[in-house]
Amino acid sequence: MRVISGTKKGYKLKGPKGKDTRPTEDRVKESLFNILRNIDAESRVLDLFAGSGSIGIEFLSRGAKKSYFIDKSYESIKCIKDNLEHLGFIEKAEVIKSDAIKIINMFKRKGIKFNYIFIDPPYGQHLILKTLEKICENDILEDIGIVIIEHEKDLILEDNIFNLIKTDYRNYGYKSLSFYTKK
Repeated sequence: MRVISGTKKGYKLKGPKGKDTRPTEDRVKESLFNILRNIDAESRVLDLFAGSGSIGIEFLSRGAKKSYFIDKSYESIKCIKDNLEHLGFIEKAEVIKSDAIKIINMFKRKGIKFNYIFIDPPYGQHLILKTLEKICENDILEDIGIVIIEHEKDLILEDNIFNLIKTDYRNYGYKSLSFYTKK
């Protein structure tokens, strides 16, 4: 695993120990950022179910202002912090050990909204719709923000979910990416 572009291009990233995480493959990550194109320097990013933090870190390497990393695994949190420290991104990040769905309420209370929200929950636990419902209910996505969901290919997500509309869908072997914006 590595940073594929930006100021930290080529830097290697650690992954959490164990088999509980599925790091986003470099080819999927590269395609994701080719679709997004340029990342605004004022962007705030939310990396839910963050694992190694590679997606939020990639956003930072490409110029995002701040990334929030959420995971409930101690191993993942330690790994994310190690990666951020290694890359010099500690000041541009907030790492929170918490349940990804429950933490969304805190962002609402603090008035924090995101330009990009990346969701890559454990497969087979039906967390995507719960997470999207909480995001919409708490209105933490900027009006021109984008929600990106990495999910198993066999899971077909509706074109309209809550107040979100699917704007793009890509398939990569056994994984897929679905992109949503506000209606």
